[in-house]
Amino acid sequence: MQAIVYSEFGPATDVLDLREIPTPHPANGEVLVRMHRSGVNPSDVKARAGSRPGITKPPFPQIIPHSDGAGIIEAVGQGVAKTRIGERVWIWNGQWQRPFGTAAHYIALPAQQAVPLPDGISFETGATFGIPALTAAQTVFGGGSIKGRTLLVSGGGGSVGHLAIQLARWGGAKVIAMASPGTSQEHCRDAGAFAAIDYRSPTLAQDILTANDGRPIDRAIECEFGKNIDVLADVMAPLGTIAAYGSAAEMMPKLNFGTLLFKALKIDISLIYILPRDERARRIAQIHAAHGDGALTSRVHATYPLAQCAKAHEAVEHAGRHGAILLDCG
Repeated sequence: MQAIVYSEFGPATDVLDLREIPTPHPANGEVLVRMHRSGVNPSDVKARAGSRPGITKPPFPQIIPHSDGAGIIEAVGQGVAKTRIGERVWIWNGQWQRPFGTAAHYIALPAQQAVPLPDGISFETGATFGIPALTAAQTVFGGGSIKGRTLLVSGGGGSVGHLAIQLARWGGAKVIAMASPGTSQEHCRDAGAFAAIDYRSPTLAQDILTANDGRPIDRAIECEFGKNIDVLADVMAPLGTIAAYGSAAEMMPKLNFGTLLFKALKIDISLIYILPRDERARRIAQIHAAHGDGALTSRVHATYPLAQCAKAHEAVEHAGRHGAILLDCG
């Protein structure tokens, strides 16, 4: 089979190669999936670049990148029902703590990581149901019902933010989004945000409260925790929750504990890769239900051929995209 591989960290064009390697065989409890689409996420790009603190070399001699994707099961290992052969599926954690991910013609992985793709959902959409949709669902619904609550979604123009806005509206919440002016804010409003605010505004906290008629925020979905924590401390309601899934701009934030303390704010950090099984099942059910109700749409910014994986990584690295970056695995 053909696959994209790398054996050292570095720029995408320097280290990503298209190679012919043996097609894997499903082991006990595994399925073999013929990939149609592979999702390219910021975490995949950072892993390939070697930008994670303290990690100086790849964890395996050869890596096929990417954790997300969608395709069709072509074979099963022992212990897996043969009725699954021919099933359309989407994949989560394809390359999490494993050497071989979804940027290939085939992937063999544990059967539970290949989720049946409901009828009417394309492979393109299925390839966004891993990291982006699960992160959105967990940060939105991880604290229980949000009906009648006000949610603040930062990074509303990004893939996770766009999905979070839609899921929050489906769940009965009022949504205020933060995004760049122009197209990103338009996408936020189209997704169901009541208001879209410039995240660079010098009066950001006041802008957020004004958009909510002076009332504080019940739950915040935060992609830049360190950068925004002071603003969040000002705008959150007592006993509110900050559901954070990123802090790339400031990985060692300083917190005003007094402000957080006297509001008894909760900080709920999500890492979707290690979500407990039962909780993951609930989020998957919510994603499928929202899509089935016509309330959830995934945006795809661009799809590249498998051989152009380096260009796909570069597209993720550059600002200005509106939607997921995918590979056509052929």
